Amino acid sequence: PQPIVDFMVRSVEEILKTKFNRSLSDSGVHIIDPFVGTGNFIVRTMREIRKTALGQKYTAELHCNEVMLLPYYIASMNIEHEFYEATGRYQPFEGICLVDTFELAEDTHYYEDSLFTVENTRRVENQKETPMFVIIGNPPYNVGQVNENDNNKNRKYPTMDAGIAGTYVKDSIATLKTQLYDPYVKAIRWASDRIGEEGIVAFVTNNSFLDGVAFDGMRKHLADDFDAIYILDLGGNARKGLKVSDANVFGIRVGVSINLFVKQGRAMNRPTSRGRGLPAPMRIFYYRTDDLWNQKEKFDFLNERGHIGNVDWQTVQPDIRYTWLTGGIRADFENLVPMGTKEAKATKTEAIDVIFKIYSGGIKTNRDAWAYNFNRNTLAENMSGMIDAYNAEVDRWQRRINRDENVDDFIISDEAKIKWSGDLKLKLKSGTTTDFSQEKVRVSLYRPFTKSSLYFDRVMNNRVYVFPSIFPVLETEAENRVICVAGIGDRKGFGCLTTNRIPAFDLAFEKAQCFPFYTYDEDGRNRRENITDWALEQFRAHYRDDTINKWDIFHYVYGLLHHPTYRERYQANLKRDLPHLPYTPDFREFAKAGKRLGEIHVGYEGVDEYPLHFVETSGMPLDWRVEKMRLSKDKTQIKYNDFLTLDGIPAKVFDYRLGNRSALEWVIDQYRVKTDKRSSIVNDPNREDDPEYIVKLIGKVIAVSLETVEIVAGLGEVSITD
Repeated sequence: PQPIVDFMVRSVEEILKTKFNRSLSDSGVHIIDPFVGTGNFIVRTMREIRKTALGQKYTAELHCNEVMLLPYYIASMNIEHEFYEATGRYQPFEGICLVDTFELAEDTHYYEDSLFTVENTRRVENQKETPMFVIIGNPPYNVGQVNENDNNKNRKYPTMDAGIAGTYVKDSIATLKTQLYDPYVKAIRWASDRIGEEGIVAFVTNNSFLDGVAFDGMRKHLADDFDAIYILDLGGNARKGLKVSDANVFGIRVGVSINLFVKQGRAMNRPTSRGRGLPAPMRIFYYRTDDLWNQKEKFDFLNERGHIGNVDWQTVQPDIRYTWLTGGIRADFENLVPMGTKEAKATKTEAIDVIFKIYSGGIKTNRDAWAYNFNRNTLAENMSGMIDAYNAEVDRWQRRINRDENVDDFIISDEAKIKWSGDLKLKLKSGTTTDFSQEKVRVSLYRPFTKSSLYFDRVMNNRVYVFPSIFPVLETEAENRVICVAGIGDRKGFGCLTTNRIPAFDLAFEKAQCFPFYTYDEDGRNRRENITDWALEQFRAHYRDDTINKWDIFHYVYGLLHHPTYRERYQANLKRDLPHLPYTPDFREFAKAGKRLGEIHVGYEGVDEYPLHFVETSGMPLDWRVEKMRLSKDKTQIKYNDFLTLDGIPAKVFDYRLGNRSALEWVIDQYRVKTDKRSSIVNDPNREDDPEYIVKLIGKVIAVSLETVEIVAGLGEVSITD
């Protein structure tokens, strides 16, 4: 949009004047748009340059790259036309290159094989040798393909990827870091390196790096690399909920920000943040447009302000975790006792300063339609066939004639036979095979109060994490328990749920992290208590009670995690870190509540059903089969099927929430017949041996929800003070 381009170009000019005593018109200020598209940024920059200086700038100091042929031609014509309009004469523009900007950081020279071999190569080589002072533009945003069977990955850039891995990824505490390889992140990393020790980077990008947990290492390096950062946050992230329908300036689902990064040639003296100490003193300026503004109002704001010099900036001071947007973050959270830490998890010695030594992400299959099914026999049939197809592909790969063949081009991507993932392709290349085994068919907690058969296997699952040591064999389910909480960066809201089954990674809240009471060797032997001796000593000393045991602590933790005051106070912290827990005035009260909550949440199938009123449709035969249940608008009824409606749902049921849904809504959502579009696999929750299971389950989950709400309401104060 033109208001964004205008604002960015004028802001670059303002920074050049106020911080460098220079101008876009000055000789020596080389300008590049590395993702030029149809040329809007360069055209607008030309209009900002004095006409008397435009000839020299046009000939030698304006640069841009485009990787697609059609926009390359359009950009060339637009730029040349703008020059003609300004000067009255036509002159070919030689500053544009048909090249992938990220390839310029690699050792290869693939651009030498382009359609314009000699001339284009000369331009590219000239650009590579030119020091850039201003980098401006709109990088691409996408992270990668949705489905590995489609074989439409983003291009790999070994040098760029290594640069990301050695900086942004290395210094991130997040578990999942794939977002750090988004093209817009690579663009910022590339630009940070390309301008050297002095210059300006002006990009309009996805704004997820501002507060995303995975981007903490990126924020650290931006603060180290630049002397000033200006972030104009235009909002518009659909995942966070939009108060107006057309709030996004691009009409896309991800949020957007205008970012200006400034280096002033003081790199040798610039303070940096090393390790996990205090961040470097930093001048970060932030402004967020009103959440109630629509697209037009945001454009009007940009036009009215003109450039960054007219914006009322808020100065941001990063915290020790490199958080920039610290609204709602409670500093006292750091003084509470962590449930678990990566450091304690990794130590070979006795863990201290944590309650649990080991924790694990839930199971991540990358092929849920195949690896999960309500029907054990259907699951076995699906996975047995897929394993046969996979092993056949491994054998073909091992016998291939062309040893340099790309695995993506080699494999058969038949969605009816196999669901590929990146990790499975790597296993194929290494020659890893597997055999189907009925012993690997386990019962998993797929969603809250929703058990499903799971094929539990290191080869066929994307990640099993630590669960082969938590529930290694069926017998361990009788004695072990895990407390699952929302993982770092969860967007659905904090929640927790205990279970004695293998849980899914996206249980109810994203990236579920699970804290077991016991761990084992992978054969089920050598049982070990996972709550640390240090924690036991601390609790006993604090409460002056030597009768406290580790199960008491487990129940205490579960009870406290449900407390509404705790959740509300630390809502922002719990999006960025695993729970840290205070000592409450009454340990036994919370331990008792947590124990009962655990009993009904694990044993929900054994509770008495809440008495609902069954409304039968006259003239229809008895039918317990579910296709898809629906909740009435007033949430007092469930249309179970054409024969039956369940009436009399209490309103308080919906106060028991896990993530972004109530427990009952999770059951309604999950217990329906689904057909996977790609594989045509049917997942049917109806049980031939127990046709009334689903209708009984609804009554049981309502009863569990009501008791949960009652227990939580009866918890005493947690007495948290600043």
